[in-house]
Amino acid sequence: MHTTKTTLRRQAGWLATVLIAALSISATSQAAAKPTIADAQRFMQRTEKELERLLSIRERAAFVNMTYLTEDTDFFDSHFQQELMAFVGKSVKEAVRFRGLKLPATLARKFHMLRINLDLPAPSDAALRAELAQIASYLTSTYGKGKYCKTGADGRRNCRNLGQLSKVMATSRNFDELLDAWRGWRTIAPPMRKKFARYVTLANAGAKELGFKNLGDLWRSKYDMSPEAFEKETERLWKQVKPLYRDLHCYVRAQLSKHYGADKVPLDKPIPAHLLGNMWSQTWENIYPLVAPKTSERAPNVTAALLRKGLKPKQMTKIAENFFVSLGMPTLPKTFWNRSLFTKPRDREVVCHASAWTLDFKNDVRIKMCIKIDEEDLSTLHHELGHVYYYLAYRGLPVLFQTGAHDGFHEAVGDLLALSVTPDYLKAIEILQTSETGKPGLSFLLKMALEKVAFLPFGKLIDQWRWHVFEGRIKPREYNASWWRLRTTYQGIVPPVSRSESDFDPGAKYHIAANVPYTRYFLATILQFQFHRALCKAIGHKGPLHACSIYGNKIAGKRLWKMLQLGASGPWPEALHELTGQRRMDATAILSYFAPLHKWLKEQNKGQRCGW
Repeated sequence: MHTTKTTLRRQAGWLATVLIAALSISATSQAAAKPTIADAQRFMQRTEKELERLLSIRERAAFVNMTYLTEDTDFFDSHFQQELMAFVGKSVKEAVRFRGLKLPATLARKFHMLRINLDLPAPSDAALRAELAQIASYLTSTYGKGKYCKTGADGRRNCRNLGQLSKVMATSRNFDELLDAWRGWRTIAPPMRKKFARYVTLANAGAKELGFKNLGDLWRSKYDMSPEAFEKETERLWKQVKPLYRDLHCYVRAQLSKHYGADKVPLDKPIPAHLLGNMWSQTWENIYPLVAPKTSERAPNVTAALLRKGLKPKQMTKIAENFFVSLGMPTLPKTFWNRSLFTKPRDREVVCHASAWTLDFKNDVRIKMCIKIDEEDLSTLHHELGHVYYYLAYRGLPVLFQTGAHDGFHEAVGDLLALSVTPDYLKAIEILQTSETGKPGLSFLLKMALEKVAFLPFGKLIDQWRWHVFEGRIKPREYNASWWRLRTTYQGIVPPVSRSESDFDPGAKYHIAANVPYTRYFLATILQFQFHRALCKAIGHKGPLHACSIYGNKIAGKRLWKMLQLGASGPWPEALHELTGQRRMDATAILSYFAPLHKWLKEQNKGQRCGW
């Protein structure tokens, strides 16, 4: 699953009177004179103006830090993050004096959005706030600079970064070589462990000052429902798709067992985590050749086709831009092409993890990505430009509403378009030749399932682990053991070698190190299929859902753009209804999309002992 930076503006809301009552942190902070609605409006105008200024400065500092990883840029990133934390914390506490006022709905929502604005709230104590900002910068920087080094038989020291190790995970079929890369990347994380535990303490303190139980409680409050109701909602969605995942897991395990042997991949136990083609076992599409159906139909080799065309990174990005333009959306600003990072520089350290940025909340939009010419990065580019076009669509809104209806919406938009990157579409834009396309069938669906369906439990468990950490249910002494319990329970995988509490495997995942909430990606995987089904219905598509492409359809584009323009100006069910006619997230679209594959998987699994 492709990912992006932490967005500093978020979404959720309550009824107006409940919203302001929830801001009651300390009654002693109220002004002596009873405030009026006009006072609240003036306060919000000042706050939004200053917030936009500080956010823009902080975003610029963060972009420079991510693209020039040095001690100096770490310092400036930390400094401006501190300023932002201090301002938001101070503003939320000052807003207490407006509690009890019956505010207009839009103003009430702004007050709530202010309260949940940060994913990393800091304590009001300046020293503690500085410490938290420094820890946050340290964790992200340590991850970005991470390398696995070892001395070879020739006595020379060889170091490999995440990109190089990930290539091994994606392409090697040697059990021991995969194990070395898997274990090697995780050597970067143990130094983070003590700092991470301190970050939890400080971030929880900051969340409590804003009236939340802990940081996880704040994160779960961003979805226009109570934290408890939201957690139940994620479990409901998971239960809808769990049978499909279980059958995919059963089939993949059997094929891996044939390749590596039942001694290495037992048919009745979890799958060793290093054999699934990805550093974190979060998507499995790279092992498609090992599990491909024995049919005459084959999924086209898109990577080979891209390489044959001799495309450069900016040309790959142009392909993704052209999809959005074909829907009636504008071309990207010239500054996007001048200021984005498209390739890994040779002269400095950068965080290559793909991300999208809006730096002035108007026109200065960018991506940061070390683009490879392959099928995965073609999909990633559609994903990242989905964020960029969302930024452009809602740029006219007040800064507090400049974000997705909820964070899952933001992640879903680009992936929605990637669902339309069908063989016929790739033929239409002259990437694939006629001989390489055909009616997408089981091979196409299996490859898609290895990316989309395989991701679902991983997308859910990352934050489930963190919620329990923030709540104190998981103590620092059991960070690693609890991590692997969840991964085995949900994903059916196990570490390939013994792990202990001297390890810190969660820290080997970017979003843990960088304090990026992760449930958004689980929700996005649900929503992209729900969006796809609605738009395909709107354009009158006939036939299987997986064969539909909205490329070039202005009707679909107009409907999507209208939803994007709403930003977070209202509760997310309103935005969902605007696009789909539904007010509840629904995973049945995934089941419809993969229905032919699910039937086939059940047939292949007959006689197997599925589950773990």
